[in-house]
Amino acid sequence: MSQESAEQMRAERQHQMFFDLKPAEIARIARFGTPQTWPRGELLLRAGERGPGMMVILAGRVRISQRNGLGQVLPIIEHGPGQFLGEVGQLSGAAAMVDAEALEDVEALLITSEQLRALIIGEADLGERITRALILRRVGLIEAGASGPVLIGRPDAPQVLRLQAFLRRNGQPHQQMQAGACACTATLLDQYGAAPEDVTVICPNGAVLVNPSEGQLARCIGMLDAREREELFDLIIVGAGPAGLAAAVYAASEGLSVVVLDCRHFGGQAGASARIENYLGFPTGISGMALAGRAFVQAQKFGAEVMIPVEVRSLDCSRAGPGGELRVELADGRWLRGRSVVIASGARYRRPEVPRLAEFEGRGIWYWASAVEAKLCAQSEVALVGGGNSAGQAAVYLSGHAEKVYMLVRGPDLAASMSRYLIDRIAHTPNIELLTHTELSSLRGERAGGLTGATWRDRRDGREWDCDTRNLFLFVGAEPETRWLEGCGVAVDAQGFVCTGPAAEPQAGAYLPGPLETSVPGVFAVGDVRSGSVKRVGGAIGEGAAAVASIHRYLAGF
Repeated sequence: MSQESAEQMRAERQHQMFFDLKPAEIARIARFGTPQTWPRGELLLRAGERGPGMMVILAGRVRISQRNGLGQVLPIIEHGPGQFLGEVGQLSGAAAMVDAEALEDVEALLITSEQLRALIIGEADLGERITRALILRRVGLIEAGASGPVLIGRPDAPQVLRLQAFLRRNGQPHQQMQAGACACTATLLDQYGAAPEDVTVICPNGAVLVNPSEGQLARCIGMLDAREREELFDLIIVGAGPAGLAAAVYAASEGLSVVVLDCRHFGGQAGASARIENYLGFPTGISGMALAGRAFVQAQKFGAEVMIPVEVRSLDCSRAGPGGELRVELADGRWLRGRSVVIASGARYRRPEVPRLAEFEGRGIWYWASAVEAKLCAQSEVALVGGGNSAGQAAVYLSGHAEKVYMLVRGPDLAASMSRYLIDRIAHTPNIELLTHTELSSLRGERAGGLTGATWRDRRDGREWDCDTRNLFLFVGAEPETRWLEGCGVAVDAQGFVCTGPAAEPQAGAYLPGPLETSVPGVFAVGDVRSGSVKRVGGAIGEGAAAVASIHRYLAGF
């Protein structure tokens, strides 16, 4: 691409992010907003605090700037009459990513999150332009890397990588700094007694955390809503992968009150795919993160509430059935009430029975391949275990960063478990070496220093090979995330996947469940967690959408 073309693309993107509203457009927006005023010097938005919604400026000027926990401020843009404040987080009432300061006395239309969603749906053409601008503004904040929490620590430290992956997969801007980046960071680490392997996080509000959990970090940056919830939802969806998000989009768009829960991030395993090339409508392919991100915004556009990271502890089915309710217990002690529940909690990759595996997880053993891990593999040899589509996509992606990718599969070839296009792609990638009839046998390294090598074995004759790889990727099998269903009466198969339809063996007196209904009335299962499901993104999305029709039929009996 020529420099002139690149400049034109940047200019077009800038125009899409920060366009002026015409007087007629402001008049159309006015019915969704409330006029408000702010005196000079007051903050309309403060980074790290929940914003009131989108604001359309009628008079005055507002300066938008990024601010991190170290107090560093980077001006972004100034808005005047006819322009609007906000980014995609305003769809859900999330914490602001920026400061917005009134440079003059300001009059603006305040459009709350609820009314913003109504505006986007009610004014389709204008809503599309506003939605695109809100999404691009979030992307710009992520790319700038100057707002959100500051992660201080070694770039390859396991704690740093863990939180980076969490923030990246949830589309949260952040900044990473080494301990010696400036005098202030060194002083801070000394004050809090942080060790070289630790990560010290400075939130936008100035709070400091050492080695926080994902939930602690989410609360600190205003990402997680910790309020008690007393309302009765029409639908509670457990899992924000493709199946769960599809169910959320269709259910919310058809007027149901929906909440989606996930303990990690939106997108599930599919969200980590570097490129999905066999999904309908994307002839050049699309990354799993891009596909999941669009679905995430789409669900919120229709009013679905998404709570991440929230771990589900149990499901109470004691009052299940028409006229009753289902109760979901969260790990933080809260309960959510719903008339129906969709199990979309997916499956996790199986951990091979290899000595010391747990010791090196996060220190050279990885279960996904994102840009964070790929950076660690630059110009080095890596190994990957697994023969499914996720493994194939990861191998192709890593081949663009690593010097050599060894791909270990137990069977004679990839034909039984991988799409043909990926098999061909792997065969034509010179730095991927496929090792058939091969299994991982041992690992070596030091706990502090991480993985330094691995050994694998030919299953036919027992011969072994050593590799000095410091990064090993595992995409082996699948274990359903169904422990939270224990004691509820939801039938599962011998492997723990949720049974639906005739295989569900409904409780005595219950009606015969439909194809996606479980043995408990009002509880449905979709995607990878469902017994007999097709383990493909398209299949998961189709099941999530199809479940909504069954949910409507069930709720009609209330």
